[in-house]
Amino acid sequence: MIVIGERINGMFKMVRKGIQEKDKKIIQDIAKKQVEAGARILDVNVGPAAADDVAAMQWLVETIQEVTDTPLSIDSAKPPVIEAGLKACKKKALINSTTGEQAKLETLVGLAKKYNAGLLGLCMDEKGIPDNIQARVEIGLRILACAMEAGIPTDDIHLDPVVLPVKFGQAQTPMMFQTIRELKTLSDPAPKTVVGLSNVSQGCLDRPMVNRIALVMAIANGLDEAIVDPMDKDLMNSMITAELLLNKFIYCDSYLTAYMKAL
Repeated sequence: MIVIGERINGMFKMVRKGIQEKDKKIIQDIAKKQVEAGARILDVNVGPAAADDVAAMQWLVETIQEVTDTPLSIDSAKPPVIEAGLKACKKKALINSTTGEQAKLETLVGLAKKYNAGLLGLCMDEKGIPDNIQARVEIGLRILACAMEAGIPTDDIHLDPVVLPVKFGQAQTPMMFQTIRELKTLSDPAPKTVVGLSNVSQGCLDRPMVNRIALVMAIANGLDEAIVDPMDKDLMNSMITAELLLNKFIYCDSYLTAYMKAL
C-alpha cells in the first residue's frame, strides 16, 4: 500500500502561512514528519495560498527537496502550475490530476510524457461525476487508453474512482469499492488505483473513524494507494493490519513496527 501524504496543501492554515511568508521551516517540518510517519509520496498543492501559484509551486518543490528525496505528487487544476512543479522535481513525479475531459487529458498526458511523470486520472469528465459504476469505468478506460497510446507505461497510470462524502450519498461508497475492482480489470498489468480518502468523511462527526473503516474496506477491494494524513497513527495502523490480514506480508508479533521499518 502506497501512502501519499496530503498535508502540504495551501488549504491548511500552517502551510498557507509557510507559503505566504516563505517560511521554509514550516514546510520542511511537515514534509519530514509525513515521511517519518510512512508517506512514500508527498502531495504538493499551493491551493489558494498565493497569487502567483506558478512561482509558489516552484518554491514549494525546491523547499521540500532540500530535506527529503521522497517523490512528489504535483497537485493543481492548472497545467502551468503542474509544469512548474515538474520542472523543479529532481526525481520522477506524479501529476495529480487529470480527468476524462479530452482537452485536459491530452494536455496532461503530454506533460507526463515530456517529464517522464506518472499520471493520476479521476473517473469524471466535463459532464461531472457519473452516478453509476459503468460510466466511471468507461472514463477510466479512456484515460488509460490515451496515456498508453502516448507511450506511458501502465505502471505509471493511477486511476481514482472518485470518493464522495458518505453523509450526502450513502450509496456512493459501495460504488467506489466496486469501481476499484472494475478498474483493476482494464489491462494486464493493471493500472494502479488511488483515492483521496478524506473526501469520504466530509461533514461527518467522527471523521477519523469513517476514514479508517473506508480505507480498510477499500484495501480489501484492491486499492493500491491512498492520499491520506500519514500522521494519523490509528489510520496507519488500520492500514497495516488490513494488509497483514490480506496476507500481503509475513506476520510477526511486532508487525506494526516491522512494516514501518520496511518502508
